[in-house]
Parts: sequence; C-alpha cells; structure tokens
Amino acid sequence: MSDEATVEEPVEEATEAPSEEVKAEAPAEDKNRAKYRLISGEDILENGEARPSTLAFLGMYVLGLVVFGVHLFFNNPPTPADDAPFLTQLAANLIEWTNWDSLPLGFVLLMCFITWANRMLNISTSGKWVTVALLFITFLPIIISLDNLISNIVNLFSSNDTTYNFIPIDNYNFFISGLLFLIVFWGFTYKYQRSFSYAVTTNAIIFQHAFLLSRSHRRILFDRISEVMVERTPMGTMLGYATVTIMTDSGVGLVEESVGVAAGASGNVPGTTPKTEDGAATKASKNFFRSMFAIISYQRTTRRVDHDPRHCFYKIRKWDDIKMMLNEMHRKHSQSNMLEDIKSALTTGEEAEA
Repeated sequence: MSDEATVEEPVEEATEAPSEEVKAEAPAEDKNRAKYRLISGEDILENGEARPSTLAFLGMYVLGLVVFGVHLFFNNPPTPADDAPFLTQLAANLIEWTNWDSLPLGFVLLMCFITWANRMLNISTSGKWVTVALLFITFLPIIISLDNLISNIVNLFSSNDTTYNFIPIDNYNFFISGLLFLIVFWGFTYKYQRSFSYAVTTNAIIFQHAFLLSRSHRRILFDRISEVMVERTPMGTMLGYATVTIMTDSGVGLVEESVGVAAGASGNVPGTTPKTEDGAATKASKNFFRSMFAIISYQRTTRRVDHDPRHCFYKIRKWDDIKMMLNEMHRKHSQSNMLEDIKSALTTGEEAEA
C-alpha cells in the first residue's frame, strides 16, 4: 500500500445557463428605463405600469361611426312612402332639394351642426384637433366644387386642350370619403390612446406622453402628494376602468376655469369716464353705467380637478392596485412617517442600552 495521500481535485460546480425568459426580460427592462428616463437605482414597482383602457376613448370611435353614418345616409337617401308622416316626407324632400351633384349643401349643413354640437357640449371629443378634422370633412365638398369651378374658368381661357385640376376629383363620393375618414380617424385615435403610459417607481410617479412630434414627461415625488382621487363614471363602472388623479401642494391636478360674461371690470366703459367739467347729474349717470357694466362683466374663477391624460392615470383598468400602491409609497416617503421611524429607532436604541 502506498503511503502517499491522495489529493482530490476541486470539482467545478455546473452553472445554469440563463433561461430565454431572463434574456428577454433584460432588453425589456433596459427599454423601460430609457422610456421613462429612470435614474440610477430606480426601478418600476411590480404591476406599477399602466395605460389608458382601450375603451377609454370610446367616444372618439362612436363619433367616427356617426360621421360615417351621415355619409351613408346621403349616399343612399331614403325614399318615404306616400302615406309616410309629414315630417319624414319633409326631411326627404329637403335632402333631395339640397343634395346637388355639384354641391351637396344638405350634407354640409348637417355636418356643420354636428361639428358645432360636438364642440359646444364640451365632452371628451370636443378637442381642437377633432374639431379641425370635422371641419375638414364638412367643407371638403365645397373645396372640390370650388376647384372644379376654378378649373372650368381656367380651361375657358386656355389655348390648348389641357385641363387644369388642382384636386383630381370631379364629385364628392360619400361612401369612399366616409370610409376613408373612418379608417384614418380610428387609426389616429388608437395611436393617440397608446401614446400615454404611466409608471409607479421606487422614487416617483411618472407620466409619459409621446404622440407624433409632441413629447411630455412629468415626475412627481411621493412626498409632494397631498391627495389621491379616484373618479368612476357610470360608463367606467360598467366597463371596469377609473381615473386616478394625483394632487400636490403646488397645484398639480387642478386647473383654473373662469366663468363670466366678460374678462372683468378692470377697464372703463367707453364714454363713461367722468370728466372734471361734467355736472353732478352727468357724473352720477356715468357712475351708474360703470357699476352696471362691472356687475354684468363680473368674472368668477373656480378650480376644478383636471382629467388631462398627460397628468393623471386616465381611465386605467387596475385603478384599485395603483391607488393602494400610491397610498403605500406616499406613507413610506412622507415626512411624518420618517419622523415616526426615527422615533422608533431612538426608542429601540435606548431600550437596548438599558
């Protein structure tokens, strides 16, 4: 038997190769860090990312269908029976009298009313760009008619047989125009609702918006939160979404709205400024009219909650989880909680020394 001791060589432990899920999570995490501009050591909390619900902009899709329905209505105008009610026959006759091939005046008038009503109702579809889109589709038949008129005048004085048409369309096609408007309007609506994204991180709340060439990014620290509000409309209750609004001491989450006939009574009514040469009766009369003008033009400024999708969790589905998460992070980062932690640590240290 040999007296030499046997020396065992160290065995290397087999390291498990990273799974495909881990490899996929790393690029996604880096993408989110760049998207939300996270600082060093900041991470998104679990289930802390949210977007507006697909049905959050349901009014926009309905408005597109309404405009498409108007196009279909004028594409195939109804023909009432002889025994139809008087109002039905009158509406059909008005459509027939105003629905000219060269200029569909009835369509223009109806679209003008829809555009005006949508703007004056001040609902979710009353924005500036939606109004511009409605005005474009409203006056497009007039633009085509003017182009044809100008082309005919130019062709009369033209020496050759070349026709000059700025818009290569002779007549306004209701079905094709309505379908194109519906597809483009719905496409931009879907792109717009996907342009908002929200995140709750270990340090702050982030509201991110990127649509076409516009960009906005807002960070709100947890210790700046003064109130967390949840609003559920009847439609949101049925469809399962709600809006979570963050309000801070600096006024984030609120907007000022002026209500009044005029901008105020800071100026004088023309011709009512008292002069030194005016008599007592004239001065009294002018003062009376100035007081009346001040009362009529009085303006009241109120503050209301702002539901701008860029500054709140707009119509999200997991609103309950987000609300609880915000309350927990606010309590953790608030100054009162920090003081309680310091007090608890000092008390524990004194008890240990004793």
